[in-house]
Amino acid sequence: MNADGQRFFSPDYVTARDRFRHAARRAGATLDALTLDARGPLQETLTIDIARLGDSRARRILVHTCGLHGVEAFAGSAVQLAILATPPVVPPACELVLVHVLNPFGMAWLRRVNENNVDLNRNFLGTDERRGRTSVLYRLLDPMLNPPSPPGSDAFLLRLAVFALRHGPTATRQAIAEGQFDFPRGLFFGGVSLEPGPKAYLDWLGHEFAQAERVFALDLHTGLGRRGESTLILEAGVGIASAAELERALGSPIIDPAAGEAVFRIRGGMGNALPQALPHARVDFLLQEIGTYPTLAVLRALREENRCHHHLDGATLHHSTKLELLEALRPDSASWRKRAVAHGTSLAHAAARWIFGEAGGSA
Repeated sequence: MNADGQRFFSPDYVTARDRFRHAARRAGATLDALTLDARGPLQETLTIDIARLGDSRARRILVHTCGLHGVEAFAGSAVQLAILATPPVVPPACELVLVHVLNPFGMAWLRRVNENNVDLNRNFLGTDERRGRTSVLYRLLDPMLNPPSPPGSDAFLLRLAVFALRHGPTATRQAIAEGQFDFPRGLFFGGVSLEPGPKAYLDWLGHEFAQAERVFALDLHTGLGRRGESTLILEAGVGIASAAELERALGSPIIDPAAGEAVFRIRGGMGNALPQALPHARVDFLLQEIGTYPTLAVLRALREENRCHHHLDGATLHHSTKLELLEALRPDSASWRKRAVAHGTSLAHAAARWIFGEAGGSA
């Protein structure tokens, strides 16, 4: 499917948005746009764009989102263009919804985070959760992860290896990635409150899907896992379908952190917020990762870009740290891009068959 998938990749946010809107109209979709106050590098307006195919009052809905981690949106946008080029069949009382770039600031500025340095997939804390519980290990790691200095060689990976030997690699990885709420300039900062983009999206969902009975949400990311391979991850405590049921429906293995499988758990993930936004619907959420480079290489790229953003005056989109982060999360490789599009579109079509109750069985 989509063997020429590389052609769906866009060079920048504005081009990707224009292509998405055009493809949506060509496919017969209706379009919504959520406009944010933040601006792009040329002061361009930033929007979360939403294409809808099928019944706008549908009871069964498949939602595909991308770009929650801004710079990762290049692959997600390409996948959504490919889906619009050959959309799945949408039966009566069903709807396919494609949400294009939930963090347009991050895509436009080549950052993983938004305009407030917030990692949006750590920003959706539930009403019963409390911010400000940053782990002890992250507090110890902060001077190493987030040094108050411009990019430069400082033996980071060696120092991190020594730390992991002392405190354990699993505990170190968990502390870094789970989300923190005390270091606003640091990596994986979850914010002090719900950010404007996430709030606008959740409000839109609650208003537009008030009649929905069944919602399946797929959220596409890049960076984690084997290069060019797809990894599917449940969010702990979210969803009504079991990992085994989803594996049968989608034909792919699924990692379930709640079952103690080998993946870190995050706080404030988007999947956590969807059942609260749609209290009358049965909701499932699945995160798809397309692997790029080894985890430490991606972490180093994130760290150096963050140092550049906060501590290097006059840095531009062409700064080496920006380009290195772009490469880390959207490799400049024809074979990787083709595989990313193939994995993304295959999962979307399998999910559509399942949730719409067609060839994949009844949801």
